[in-house]
Amino acid sequence: MKLILAPMEGLTDPPMRRLLTEVGSYDWCVTEFIRVTDQLLPAHVIHSYCPELHNACKTDSGTPVHIQFLGNDPVALADNAAFAAELGAPAIDLNFGCPAKTVNRHRGGAVLLDEPEVIYQIISAVRHAVPAHIPVSAKMRLGYLDDSRTLDNARAIEAAGAAWLTIHARTKTDGYKPPAYWEKLPAVRAAVKIPLIANGEIWTIDDATRCQEVSGCVDLMLGRGAVTRPDLVNRIRGQAEIDWATLLQLQLDFLDSPTKTDAGLVGRYKQWLGMLTQGYSEAELLWAKLKKAKQLSELRAEIQTALA
Repeated sequence: MKLILAPMEGLTDPPMRRLLTEVGSYDWCVTEFIRVTDQLLPAHVIHSYCPELHNACKTDSGTPVHIQFLGNDPVALADNAAFAAELGAPAIDLNFGCPAKTVNRHRGGAVLLDEPEVIYQIISAVRHAVPAHIPVSAKMRLGYLDDSRTLDNARAIEAAGAAWLTIHARTKTDGYKPPAYWEKLPAVRAAVKIPLIANGEIWTIDDATRCQEVSGCVDLMLGRGAVTRPDLVNRIRGQAEIDWATLLQLQLDFLDSPTKTDAGLVGRYKQWLGMLTQGYSEAELLWAKLKKAKQLSELRAEIQTALA
């Protein structure tokens, strides 16, 4: 069983990847998408999304980081993927699942699921541009407005040379509203031979088990559930959960992240703490005290008090 930390824009950034892979036993994680238009991005841009490139493209705990690109220009995507491989990326992932209106309006993300031929061209171009030993994969939703082209897209992705496919089991129209339609995935598994990874609405151990049973997929990608319960991946593997005191120390560590401004770090921490309230009653008490805090010093002081 492979368990992967999902790419989530504005959420699984480098500090969060560092923390979650320190706590949890992931096979790999994936960067937030790097948007590509019609030109080769400079190295510093790719490094800003994936500073782990300076560490053999692994988090501090040794978890590999795959680089994800988003766009609609096969040549530009191929050039950038090849450059990322030169910089040290161990794998390239391509995003056909982002539901954001701005992204879709510019013909990126999930909107391309209405154009299986373009998806084929993109993956084929990237596959030919990247050295053979570096896998190219894709992440998609069931479809854009509906799921009528799910199998067409999956077959196009396989035919273009992708090594595996991750499916968020909802359409763009579904957004993030429950449920995820895991029951749609067996048909995809029957249509393609490449490995299929299931994603969507996995919040608990029971969710993970049911997803595997319903979808027929052994491998899972964990998204918001992994942020809400940082030890979810370990619990799925049958390992011990972490206690609140350990998580408090990890929150202090997060506030020492070097890649954010103070204001940005305050906002990101409060976003995370708000999500933690879904998994920990103790987080609700801390959230009540910190939801109006504006300074890092206030956050640190309150967390240290809770630790005492």
